[in-house]
Amino acid sequence: MGQLDRITQEPDTMGGKACIRGMRVTVGMVVGQVGAGHSVDEILADFPYLEREDIMQALRYAAWRAEEREVLLAPA
Repeated sequence: MGQLDRITQEPDTMGGKACIRGMRVTVGMVVGQVGAGHSVDEILADFPYLEREDIMQALRYAAWRAEEREVLLAPA
């Protein structure tokens, strides 16, 4: 796992969810935007206070968390 120096977790910010650089932008929000089909450039245009590396680290963090525990999915 590479360094994730842009991912922060603070109890008083967004209920302790993983956020980008202490802002009220959660990793889940960023990953949700990618999952909805938005490109990195579109996300950066919509959220000009984010940087490309913020999005890349959010994706790496989400991938790492997904590997950490078993998640039951609904049958297809």
